[in-house]
This record gives sequence, C-alpha cells and structure tokens, in this order.
Amino acid sequence: MNKWIRSLATATISLAWMTPFTAAAAEESWPLPHGSYTTGKLMADRLEAVRTENQQHKAVWDLQGWYGGDYHRVMVKTEGENTQNDGAASEIDRAEVLYDYLISTFWSLQAGAGLKGTLSSDGQREHYVAIGAQGLAPYWFEVDNTILINESGGLQWISETEYDWVLSQRSFLQPRMELSINLNDDERFARQAGFNRLRIGIRYRYELHRKIAPYVGVYWDSWLGANRQQARLEREPTQETAVVAGLRIWF
Repeated sequence: MNKWIRSLATATISLAWMTPFTAAAAEESWPLPHGSYTTGKLMADRLEAVRTENQQHKAVWDLQGWYGGDYHRVMVKTEGENTQNDGAASEIDRAEVLYDYLISTFWSLQAGAGLKGTLSSDGQREHYVAIGAQGLAPYWFEVDNTILINESGGLQWISETEYDWVLSQRSFLQPRMELSINLNDDERFARQAGFNRLRIGIRYRYELHRKIAPYVGVYWDSWLGANRQQARLEREPTQETAVVAGLRIWF
C-alpha cells in the first residue's frame, strides 16, 4: 500500500512539473485569434416587374450594400422605378450614402446624404441629409426608420417594416409596409405637413439557394392627406393596386 502511494505521489509531482512546459508548447502551436477585419454585402431585396390595375408595366429596384467591420460601416441604399413605354425617365425614390454605426446587437444608427427625383439631365432633384435607425424589432420585425432634411428645410419621415413568416426551410411569406409623413410644409417641393403615402404589400418567396429567391406578390399603394386631395383635383389616380414578380438576391 505504501509503495502504491509513493508511486502515485511521484507521478503527481512529475505531472505538475511538466505541465507548464507542455502548456507553453501547446500555446505556441495554437492559431492566433482573428483581429479586426472588413467585409461587405450587396442585397437586392427587390428586383421586380410590376403590372398595375391600369395595365401599366414598371421595373422596380431596391438595393442595399455595405462594407466595413463589426461597428463601423459605409452603407449605400437606392430605390426607384421606371414606367415602361411612357417616354419618361426613371424615378429615384432614394439614393443614399450613409455611415452606419452598430449600437446594439440588433440595431445601428445611420447618417449621410442622398437625393431623389427624376433620373434625367433636366429633371428636378431633391438633395437631403438622412438620419435614421435600422434593425430588428421585437418579434423579428425588420425596421428601417429615416428622417430626411432637404436643402429647403423640409422634413420627411419614412418608415419601412418587413416580416418574414417562415412556411418551410425554403419558402417565406413576407408582409411589407412603407409609410411616409411630411413633418412640415415645403413650398419648393409642394408638400404639406401630414401623412403623405402608404404602401402595403405581401410577397411569397421561394429560395432556390440561400442567396437566390424568386417571388410573386401584390401591393396596394395610396396617396394620403393633402397629396390625395391634390391628385383628385388634377384627375390623377389616388391609389394603385398591382401584382409583382421578381428576384431577391445577395452576395
């Protein structure tokens, strides 16, 4: 018994003496933890063909890309549409270059500059400063809220909300809502304070690949407030219903 105890004690002392050298050798062979790095992503959330109830055909784009690290990024956003065979240039709903800073696990603050208007040499364009927040709200709603301040002092708030209802590992139903509100009167761009525009839609998306997903859907779009009254006076449509088919793709 005493011999067994002495053998165990000798082995324990030897192991304790060798451990620092073994650990040091192991640490030297371990890979170093990664340092700071930069990466990027380009998302075409909507590349779609639209057919309205008035038999108009439109091409719509909604792109968003970013490049940077975990906390600091440069982000580009652009949305717009082109009505086919009407002789008019494409309309840019927004085109922005932003600084994006991560403030929590699911939210980031954004600030930058942008423009919107007609994509032509003689078209009217509006330049503005954009300040907003983008992220994931409770219950997994994707939210993008932005305040626009243009060169004439006009203030506009734009809110976009989406939700992915998972039907299976590859198929999703996505309700989407976009609301814009004029926060003050803007004579230069003929805007009055109040609700401006509301668009509600839903799309069914099937992922052929995680990065490629065709979809079909429908939306309802309506002018609100003073813009609705102005459209009626000019005998223009105050609302629009359309079916869409498109592709969602990212790199």
